[in-house]
Amino acid sequence: MTTEYDPKTIEPEVRKLWEQHGSFSVKEDTDREKFYCLSMFPYPSGRLHMGHVRNYTIGDVITRFQKMQGKNVLQPMGWDAFGLPAENAAIKNNVPPAKWTYENIDYMRDQLRQLGFGYDWDRELATCRPEYYRWEQWLFTRLFDKGLAYKKTAAVNWCPNDQTVLANEQVVDGRCWRCDTTVERREIAQWFMKITDYAEELLADIDRLDGWPEQVRTMQRNWIGRSEGVQMQFDVEGEAPLTIYTTRPDTLMGVTYVAVATEHALAKKAAARNADLQAFIDECRSAGTAEADLATMEKKGMDTGFQAIHPITGDRVPVWVANFVLIEYGSGAVMSVPAHDTRDHAFARTYGIPVRQVIYPADGSDFSVENEAYVEKGVLKNSGEFDGLTSAQAFDAIADKLSSIGKGEKQVNFRLRDWGVSRQRYWGTPIPIINCDSCGAVAVPEDQLPVVLPEDVDFSEGIGSPIKHMPEFYETACPQCGGKAQRETDTFDTFFESSWYYARYACPDADTMLDQRADYWLPVDQYIGGIEHAVLHLLYARFFHKLMRDEGLIQSDEPFTRLLTQGMVLKDGSKMSKSKGNTVDPQGLIDQYGADTVRLFTMFASPPDQSLEWDDKGVEGASRFLKRLWNIAIATADHSVAPLDADSLNEQQKAVRRKLHETMRKVSDDIGRRYTFNTAIAAIMELLNELGRFDDDTEQGKTVMHEAVVAVVLMLSPIVPHISQHLWQRLGYDSLVVDQSWPEYDDSALERDSIELVVQVNGKLRSRINVPADADNDIIEGIALKDEKIQNNIQDKTVRKVIVVPGRLVNLVVA
Repeated sequence: MTTEYDPKTIEPEVRKLWEQHGSFSVKEDTDREKFYCLSMFPYPSGRLHMGHVRNYTIGDVITRFQKMQGKNVLQPMGWDAFGLPAENAAIKNNVPPAKWTYENIDYMRDQLRQLGFGYDWDRELATCRPEYYRWEQWLFTRLFDKGLAYKKTAAVNWCPNDQTVLANEQVVDGRCWRCDTTVERREIAQWFMKITDYAEELLADIDRLDGWPEQVRTMQRNWIGRSEGVQMQFDVEGEAPLTIYTTRPDTLMGVTYVAVATEHALAKKAAARNADLQAFIDECRSAGTAEADLATMEKKGMDTGFQAIHPITGDRVPVWVANFVLIEYGSGAVMSVPAHDTRDHAFARTYGIPVRQVIYPADGSDFSVENEAYVEKGVLKNSGEFDGLTSAQAFDAIADKLSSIGKGEKQVNFRLRDWGVSRQRYWGTPIPIINCDSCGAVAVPEDQLPVVLPEDVDFSEGIGSPIKHMPEFYETACPQCGGKAQRETDTFDTFFESSWYYARYACPDADTMLDQRADYWLPVDQYIGGIEHAVLHLLYARFFHKLMRDEGLIQSDEPFTRLLTQGMVLKDGSKMSKSKGNTVDPQGLIDQYGADTVRLFTMFASPPDQSLEWDDKGVEGASRFLKRLWNIAIATADHSVAPLDADSLNEQQKAVRRKLHETMRKVSDDIGRRYTFNTAIAAIMELLNELGRFDDDTEQGKTVMHEAVVAVVLMLSPIVPHISQHLWQRLGYDSLVVDQSWPEYDDSALERDSIELVVQVNGKLRSRINVPADADNDIIEGIALKDEKIQNNIQDKTVRKVIVVPGRLVNLVVA
């Protein structure tokens, strides 16, 4: 039997034991409380990085702890397998994306197994497999029939390098989030999902997500962006009226120009007869496209020559094309009030447009808009019949006026736009639509699903999707008229697959999208992933969950009850990345130290929601701790153990046992409620140090030591499961430690015969005293006054007051 700690021998043996016993395979059991713990699944890029290791170790610790609470615990794993990196690798290495992806999955699966993660591998899924994506195709056809999925020509963010459309959320500082190429604006026919139909519910239900970080909830509220305002019409002679929405109708009488987006129909018409305007529009297409860019970019524009008619005064105001107006927000037209909007003010001053002040401070003070806009609410002047009204009163009055003349009405708007799900790339789920010249867009019938993506493709032509050049894929017959038709060659945004995978884990072998098992496991009790997914993935998953509910597939309203957003792994103060040359290969650490050391360090180095600074010495320290644990446990295992006789323990034995049960109480709370795994480990380390100093060969001394070591092994088992299982067996147990109940602390062991109190003189620490645990204030005061150090501090002084804070301190006020 092994006498020295050798993880290379121990860890494979323990994993084989788990596999033989099916330790993490679970079935539905209505007689037990369920717990579904899920970490965001990885993209199979080829190798795990330390961010993966940290994420999945957190999930595994929570899973194993909950299993030891007696719950029926599910922890699955799969692969977010579609996406651009596979295509880029295919182009670079001349290998089909499928082959590259499946090889990576095999390698990374082995890495996950080596780390000892307790996954139910029977539920493994890969989103690139037809048996998975057929069901999202099925759901899409249902939503298409309901009008919740539609196609329209729209201005989109286009990455010229990746040759595909990007969602607004995928444009960072005007550049592609993947390749950092400057993004352009193009008009392309795209498929959209009507997430806006669910905006109100998505916003309202955020208040129910009390298990989510407030930061994430705030980010989602801001992204959905509910506002109350007025929608109105500005007529344009000979043209369709401009529809404009504003949250500040109180400023309407100060409008001096109207601005439209470069893609607006009025802008296009004006550009057709103005070459300079057309050149300006072309320039804007290559400028920043994300909303965040608007705050920093230079505001530019050109007069279209058209004039809009003010809906109340009838005054004519010029219509400008401006680079700060986005076509996808509202109608692509905004009213501009330079006196009361900072952006409009700067634009007006640049182009010599009048500035008309109509809002003044409510306190009667003066404010000149000559050099800056007055953006606060106040009292109306220069506003005709609305003069003297407050901004709040004017909101209603002007809305009522517009309504009475048929020019506007109050309206609730959302910043959230419909989700564009088309991508012009190959490695993704084919959109299940057939385009027929006679019938238009037709959903693929259910009996023809899945539309299978060909995997044996040639990327020798480089950029672009090979299926767009494969008539054997796109040539087909129309399901309605039987005539010649073409399949849609766009594929889904990969967020489509990751928006419902958590639900499929509940029933991966179902012959429908979901079955009744989904309602047993959902919602996910604990979800774990990075804060970078706060808007994209988490919002789309919430939307998908409600779609599936309304399709009758599940009953719950939200997918994730609790959310933990783990911090990044840093090295030398920066996020690990290949370009910076500061990455750490988990595989090398596993080979050198063993999986348990890697797991222990990632849990000990910092709280899970904060960044972890990589420290090679910290890894070595974790390894030394496990060796010390091994030595103490092995020494303890060699002793026979008598039953505990708590009443016969001496003071040292009682002190060690008290320390043990104090630690058990703290660790239970740190892991089970607070998720502060680092402080739990620190408490166990402190306990182990005390056990190392406990030298007691008496019968009860050995019993106390054995109780402590057994408890330490149980408490550490979620964090370092391999060594814990081996030591559990060495301590005389033939069962699996993962199947044991979590150790419960004994209240009676926490009782103290005496307690230590701090003694202060005039608020400054001067001594410490031990007093009987049941001593009253008079006894405590007497002991404090007799203490030698205190006597030295108060001699020749008058004690005016003695303050006793039970269980904490004594403060002597002297003069």
